[in-house]
Amino acid sequence: MAEDELNTQAHKKLNGGVSGTTVVKGLDEAAADRGARSSGLPPVHLWNPPYRGPIPMEIRRDGTWYYMGTPIRRKPMVRLFSSVLRRDGDAYFLVTPVEKVGINVEDVPFVVVEMRVEQEGHVQILSFRTQVGDWVVADGEHPLRMEFGDETGEPAPYIHVRSRLDGRINRAVYYDLVELGEDALVDGERQFGVWSSGVFFPFAPSDQVHA
Repeated sequence: MAEDELNTQAHKKLNGGVSGTTVVKGLDEAAADRGARSSGLPPVHLWNPPYRGPIPMEIRRDGTWYYMGTPIRRKPMVRLFSSVLRRDGDAYFLVTPVEKVGINVEDVPFVVVEMRVEQEGHVQILSFRTQVGDWVVADGEHPLRMEFGDETGEPAPYIHVRSRLDGRINRAVYYDLVELGEDALVDGERQFGVWSSGVFFPFAPSDQVHA
């Protein structure tokens, strides 16, 4: 079958009226369990179904989900898939009570697209919304961190979303985050970073930022 025909079928499968259970078995059971829990997330960490191998699904660096090379445009479908995402070691899987399948993640599975700021100073609270609509508050369990590219030195801020799953903060939100930055003493060294939920998250040495 020609590649363009395969892509057309994939588009119809996930962007038309077909259920995602045609791609990952057990999604209906996972969705029911998710709806019954206050967290809104199914207990994927408790499930140990048979591994069925990888499927042609990936999450690109910009946070877009693809199936067979075609973007998945149905937001409820993407949100459902993201709710059964699990990371074991360095690999990513979609896990339901029925099966476990591997997917590819180019960078991290989530991208932060919005930030909400409450209060100021040490009691400041920073909340972040991901591309699938989840909100996470930066705190001791959901730390912010800054990474720098090996070749370019370009800063890339991340936040821990849940259960070994991280989100990369997009450029627009990153600029807003930097505006909130200040200096603080960390282990005897002055660092530039931000406060949230009573925790200071250092990004870089102050002398490098203010040079």
